[in-house]
This record gives sequence, C-alpha cells and structure tokens, in this order.
Amino acid sequence: MDIFNTVKDWLRQIAELGLMVIAAAVVLEIIFGAGVPFLGVSILGNITALSAELGSQGLVGLISIAVIIWLYNRSR
Repeated sequence: MDIFNTVKDWLRQIAELGLMVIAAAVVLEIIFGAGVPFLGVSILGNITALSAELGSQGLVGLISIAVIIWLYNRSR
C-alpha cells in the first residue's frame, strides 16, 4: 500500500506544479500580451473559452465547476 501513497504524492505534486505553471503563464500573458513567444498558446483565451463553454451549459456547467473545485480541495 505504500506504493499507492507514493504515486498519489507524485500525482499531487505534478498537479500543483501544473497549477503554478498555469498561474505563471497567466501573469506573463497579462504583462506581455497575447503574443508571448515562448508560451505558444493563449492561456487567457483558453481559460475564457472554457469558462464561456461551462457557463453556456447552465446547470451542467455549474455542477462541473463544483466538481472540479471539490476535487482540487480534496487533493490538498
């Protein structure tokens, strides 16, 4: 069972690293604009599109956001 805890810890650390990278990319895009050459994609555009898509789905979008937040808080 110790291997499962180790894998779980690794996955938690990878998820935290991913969130930090996303936060840094958002800050860089705010500072330098959408044409940040080393990102290659528009992070804010993707976040905005995801929010719009979930928002247009009404109750299903609200439930999806609630599940994502619950999973994130549970992993902490």
